[in-house]
Amino acid sequence: MSRAEYGDDPMTKISDTQAIILSAAAQREDRIALPLPHSLRGGAAAKVVGAMLAKGFLQEVDADLRKGEPVWRETGDGHGVTLVATDAGLAAIGIEAVNANTAPASATDAPSEEPAPDTPTEPKAAPKTRTPREGTKQATLIAMLRAPEGATIEEIMAATGWQSHTVRGAMAGALKKKLGLEVTSEKVEDRGRVYKLPAA
Repeated sequence: MSRAEYGDDPMTKISDTQAIILSAAAQREDRIALPLPHSLRGGAAAKVVGAMLAKGFLQEVDADLRKGEPVWRETGDGHGVTLVATDAGLAAIGIEAVNANTAPASATDAPSEEPAPDTPTEPKAAPKTRTPREGTKQATLIAMLRAPEGATIEEIMAATGWQSHTVRGAMAGALKKKLGLEVTSEKVEDRGRVYKLPAA
């Protein structure tokens, strides 16, 4: 399948490109969705962003130029707007809208009743080395590699903010050794070396 499905509602089906944009935004301060992947430019970028704005996955907010926030479009008088992922956008890729993306919802919810005497008070944690958390840079990397077009080192660097050696180390270490995922690569004209993972 060329499109990934996220969430329980069929209306939240989003493309791999949209998932990559939202996953990257979830990792950035203030959930800013810029910069977009290098492979997305010009009219294609406007089309994808327009669709995400229409679905409510992104919203335009005034860019704080003093903080150096990236500008999506200029509004005149030296002002501009940037793109921010909404709660609906994060929900579409399975991320809870909490203060810290890495905090599970159960950690912040108070229990509704006292636990029974025989009930263990500490839940059994899933092995951390086998399944990447959604919303992490590692999850963004996996989503990009599983996209039909794969991803180059430069595209992954733009989406995650990592340096090239960090990207290569993550593919060789976290993905291959810890998760048992086999990353393949091939030379693609006009793109250079493209890395891929088999579809889940």
